[in-house]
Amino acid sequence: MITVDALVPYLAGALAVGGIAVVVSRRREMIQRWCAWAIGMPLVTGAFWLGAPGAAALAAVAAVIAALEYGALVRAPWPDRAALATALVAVIGTVWLAPDHVLRAVGAGAVLVGVVPLLAGDATGGLRRAGSGVLGLVWLAPLAAVVPLGAAALVLFAAVSIGDIAAYLAGRRFGGPRLSLLSPAKRWSGTVVGAAVAVGVLAAFGVFARDLPTPLVAGLVAAVAVGAPLGDLFESMIKRGAGVKDAAGWLPGSGGLLDRVDSLLAALAVTLLLS
Repeated sequence: MITVDALVPYLAGALAVGGIAVVVSRRREMIQRWCAWAIGMPLVTGAFWLGAPGAAALAAVAAVIAALEYGALVRAPWPDRAALATALVAVIGTVWLAPDHVLRAVGAGAVLVGVVPLLAGDATGGLRRAGSGVLGLVWLAPLAAVVPLGAAALVLFAAVSIGDIAAYLAGRRFGGPRLSLLSPAKRWSGTVVGAAVAVGVLAAFGVFARDLPTPLVAGLVAAVAVGAPLGDLFESMIKRGAGVKDAAGWLPGSGGLLDRVDSLLAALAVTLLLS
């Protein structure tokens, strides 16, 4: 079993190692990102320490911010953004308080985001608005997984974040073939190194040594090795369609929250699907 108390020394160590790595890299963007982690990690850890209520509150706040950033990317009107944020918070609340009714909550959320442009009588862009809303719900709903995963979600976040840094630095150092036209700066070399480092972080956190269900362990490994890179590319696709570099500009070194949790979203989805 993974507990928050047991993870604190590991998280502090990972933060320290990450700080050394970004200083060595001398990349201003990476140093800013680490500073944001140094501030955010205690807050996130504190939320998980409170148990399911804290995890649900954290997920709800993140979901609202992510919904607003996503709405800006797809140029959704404010009623659409509000409907998406409401649907996500409802799904998270259902996962926490009534997990047997999660599918009903997701279905009701899809109806909500789809009916807003319908009620607005938008004959020109209604279909696009409804489709974007449902896509946003599917993409961001895995944030609710932090409630049942608990401390395991904290391990997943640390592994994905450190793996992301390793992929960035290795891609710049070794170069090689591009991973995808969606993100020309990303290289296969960086992706492979980042996946290996992320799995190593899972090992350092004791995931393979603890008495955890085998499907959960397999899900975490697949999440950091495969899910995280795919999540990064998915957000790149959305940003390229919107013609922007970052989802927002308020988070130092990252742009917006979506730029920080894009890999985590897919990693959470993969973990749930496999475990």
